Order: sequence, then structure tokens, then C-alpha cells
Amino acid sequence: MCDSTSSIMKIKEKLGFIGGGNMAKAICEGINKKGLMDYSQVHVSGPHVENLTWWQDKGAHIYSQNGRVVENADVIFICVKPHVLPSAISNIYQTLSGPVKSKLFVSILAGIELDQLENVLSTLEDCARIIRVMPNTPIMIGQGFTVFCPGNKATLHDISLVKSILDTLGICRQVPESMINAIGAVSGSGPAYVYLIIEALADAGVKQGIPRPMAIEMAAKTTLGAAKMVLDTGKHTAALRDEVCSAGGTTITGIHALETGGVRAALFNAVESATKRAHELGQKRH
Repeated sequence: MCDSTSSIMKIKEKLGFIGGGNMAKAICEGINKKGLMDYSQVHVSGPHVENLTWWQDKGAHIYSQNGRVVENADVIFICVKPHVLPSAISNIYQTLSGPVKSKLFVSILAGIELDQLENVLSTLEDCARIIRVMPNTPIMIGQGFTVFCPGNKATLHDISLVKSILDTLGICRQVPESMINAIGAVSGSGPAYVYLIIEALADAGVKQGIPRPMAIEMAAKTTLGAAKMVLDTGKHTAALRDEVCSAGGTTITGIHALETGGVRAALFNAVESATKRAHELGQKRH
């Protein structure tokens, strides 16, 4: 991870997004907030232009034709839902005005593996260059955890460029593709799990008489502080937990209630279910 943006030059390439949903917005906002690109460099497409007003208000170029994005951008992020991929690729073919050359495709599609993407895109551009990425929404505030895996035809420059972009959004790691589905189930889906925990903690506080605004702030700040303790101290989470649990005290009683309620098993099941679902999405024909 880069500690500052001073060592990263401003992005010169034009960025394209096929699909302008929340993750595409998070990626673009994260980069823009670091001052590394302007929205005038961004080209976005979606089936309904009226749903792209957020992008238009930012100064991006918007289209209903995916081919226009491919033509105008140097790096194209594929940000559609996995089941939409066939129609998204079909729309590229139908709306291109000429041959495609020297484009880098970056996929954030859950479960769709590199060989599948290369097969789909190879007829669009000979020797298509692809990098598979698994981000999470905290990239919008520079606190993301993102992993990537380059395809066989991606160049060293491609890898360096994508990594430099992802480094500005938080922690970035290159991993084997075999790990991506499981990582997505932890870090990609993880914010939703944490939001549920924060909500439950806040609701529990409200039940005990704490005003809701204070309960939400307290639960969120406590979660943030605990996470920072893990990262900053380097201590095992069990050791940090033991530091809070005094003998016969209130915290160990609460821990017992959580273990009895199956919180640990529920999180195991959540990650396992999300990983399984990613594999299922990849097994569908695209």
C-alpha cells in the first residue's frame, strides 16, 4: 500500500465503466478524491442513460452504448452483474464503429474467472488483456481492501497501472485466482456483515435506554477503534479480546452470550455461503 499519493503520478489514461453502479462509483470517487484523475477522463455506459445522471453531474461522458465506452477509454472496468455479462458484451459488438486495439479490461465480476473472460473478449480484441479485481465499497473513502490477478496476456505495464490505481484506494494485494472467490466472501461482502453487526449493537443499546443517534455513533466508532487496534498493534485478536475480558466481569459474560448465540458459526456460514455462490455464478454459461 502506498502511504501517500505523492509518488503516484496523475492517471493519464481515459477510464471506462461498463455499468455505472455503486462499485463503479466507489472506484471512481476513490481515485478522484486522491486528485489522480478528473471526471472528464471518464466514460460510462448503462442500459438507461437516465440512471447515469450522477456521472453526468460529475462531468463524465455517459452513453447507452457499451461500444462507445470501449472506443473512447483506454482502461475499461466491467462492472455489471455476472448474469448481465452476455448482454453487455453483445451490446459492445453491436455498437462498436470499428476494430478494437490496445484496450485493457478490468473485471470486478464475482465468480467469473479469467479464462471465461478471455474467451468472451478474445473475439472482440485479439489477445485481449484482462485483469480480474475484487474490491470492496470502503475504497470510496480510501479504506478498501482490494485483490487482483492478471490474465496471461496482461503486460507488466498493465499490472503496474492497475496496482497504482488500486493502491490509492486502500490496501492492495496480488493473489492467485484460486483465492479470489473466498476473499470476495470476506472483504467484498464483509462490509455488509459489519454493518449488520453495528446495527445490532446500536439496537441493543437503544433497548437499554441509549438514544439512537448516540448508539449508532458509539457502535460504529467502537467497531472502527477495534479494527484499528488489530491493524496497529499486530496482536492476535484473541489476545486483544482477553485484554478486555476481566475475570468474572461484564465482557466475558457478553462473550459467553455471543458464543451461545452462535455468532462465530454464523460468520463461518456467511463466508462459506458467499464463496459457494461465487463459484455457482462462475459455473453458469456466459
